[in-house]
Amino acid sequence: MLRYSVAVSWAIFCLASIGCTGAPTSGEDSETLELRYWLENMVWHHRYDVEEVASALGCDVTKAQRYLEEHDVLPENRPEFIDDLGLRILPYPGGRHPRIGFLEGAIDPHRDTKFSVFLPGKDAGYVVVDLPEAIWWNPASGRELLYLAHTHIPTYWDKRKIVLESFDWTREGDPAGREGGVIRSTRKLPNGVEFAATARVVGERVEMTLELKNGSKERISGLRTQICVMLKGAPAFNAQIAENKTVQEATAAVRSADGERAIVTEWELAKAWQNPPVPCIHSDPVFPDLEPGESRTLTGFLHLVDQRGESR
Repeated sequence: MLRYSVAVSWAIFCLASIGCTGAPTSGEDSETLELRYWLENMVWHHRYDVEEVASALGCDVTKAQRYLEEHDVLPENRPEFIDDLGLRILPYPGGRHPRIGFLEGAIDPHRDTKFSVFLPGKDAGYVVVDLPEAIWWNPASGRELLYLAHTHIPTYWDKRKIVLESFDWTREGDPAGREGGVIRSTRKLPNGVEFAATARVVGERVEMTLELKNGSKERISGLRTQICVMLKGAPAFNAQIAENKTVQEATAAVRSADGERAIVTEWELAKAWQNPPVPCIHSDPVFPDLEPGESRTLTGFLHLVDQRGESR
């Protein structure tokens, strides 16, 4: 069961600019539109079954099925054009664990920081990017996790029994997450440190930013982030082996089973690595120390290339 659901977040996260792939009915309120957005996200894009929808919504299967029927969002009426949209991004809805293995290292994953990158082509699937999965720092007490997007190693806040509120991505532009659309997330931690992330499609690649701002009264150091690209949802790339993955300095890549394509990710000031059991690849930016009031933004990308190294 994931940490929180779509259902509990509607009242907080209904957006000023809401888009759906289906045409809205005149007079629908923002909460209704937001529900339908997530139903389409889950069923038409992520191909969720009704049990997964119920898990993401935090309701029973009967109620989830009723929502799907009321909004006419069903697997059998999935628009055919979705497979022809090309590279696109959408917030990850939760309700389905984004890993295949090493599940004990990601208990109760939050959807706060996760978004999906859908690959071009019919049934090509998607990868889930955790932006960020983790932020490490060096307070006076020693090296600790300032933020973690699931439960595993206790964070600085876990040790102080401080529960972080859930949040969601905001969406601007194209609701299907194609070129011209952008998603954003922002969190301010209890000590005043903030992080903000963006992702957008530009041509055949996803461009990302991560900003850290020191809103505390003390210098912060040892800032290292983890940005995880999880491969479970992309059948051609999700083998739990090391042999199909390459890491070199700041660049991490994974080859498709037929060897004809690769997913490549790279960030500024980063160290790359891989974790076959998940399976995932990483390019993890290391931020400079920040004085009070100081901020720094780093950029990264993810794109699909063919065997000749050309973007697809």
